[in-house]
Amino acid sequence: MSANLNHIVLVDDNETTSFLNNRLLGRLAVANQVSTFARADEAFEQLWGEQAADGTVPDLVFVDLKMPGVSGFEFLELYNALPQPVQEQTVMAVLTTSMHGADTARVAQYPNVEYLTKPLTEEKMRKLLEKRF
Repeated sequence: MSANLNHIVLVDDNETTSFLNNRLLGRLAVANQVSTFARADEAFEQLWGEQAADGTVPDLVFVDLKMPGVSGFEFLELYNALPQPVQEQTVMAVLTTSMHGADTARVAQYPNVEYLTKPLTEEKMRKLLEKRF
């Protein structure tokens, strides 16, 4: 896989998961930049809030569902409230350990949000890139 994305964002409160995902993405060389956030509210504010620095948005965001503070579901709600042209610039993917039917059904209510189970692997990344990019 070669670098074809400009910016991937990882939103997960688990440092080990973020570290491993960052290493995988670096090894696969699929993005020029990978950013990590431990808190969903900080990620959203940096990416799309008033503090969004330069108006560029990430190509792909991975968000965990179960996090303290603003959960992944609340993050998806905030994202879903953005103007459609803004949403269309970023692929949103839930990356979670949860395979609970209620969680998958809830995520399915959001159009164009991908649902992946941890761990992130080269195969899952390849399939996501083929499907959405």
